[in-house]
Amino acid sequence: MNQVVELKEKQSSVGAPCPVILSDEHNIFVAYYMQEQSESFELEAIGLVKFNGFHSYKFGAPNDEAFHGHPLSENGLEPYGTFKILNSTWVQELCKQNSVHPCHSDEIFRDLMHLVWSFHDTTLEVVAKSYEFSLHQGSPSSVLANYLSSIE
Repeated sequence: MNQVVELKEKQSSVGAPCPVILSDEHNIFVAYYMQEQSESFELEAIGLVKFNGFHSYKFGAPNDEAFHGHPLSENGLEPYGTFKILNSTWVQELCKQNSVHPCHSDEIFRDLMHLVWSFHDTTLEVVAKSYEFSLHQGSPSSVLANYLSSIE
């Protein structure tokens, strides 16, 4: 249960990534400052992640100083990283909660992934179908605004 696999996405800022989250009923977007800056960028590098077809998410504690208190830290979850949790007990709990629905199907939950983005002061955990990562420049808020205006 809860096998932690590192995704090896580019590193968020270890000082102040300042993640900004925006979500609707189907997708979650998070934008944050990156640790390394691109020489070709005039402005700061911003990571943008779109979590597609999300089911649930948690955002908040723990921060990097209390990260060893996270239940998955014993399985290899670390601060300042990106991870996928295989055989997630959280996904199993969500499936069990939904099992009372008259149209429930376990199959829906087999397609979901438990993903973790651990930042300096916060941790984001998402259960979703997939995610897309891209690099931009600006600020987290401006990148989100520009991205969303380009898809509408």
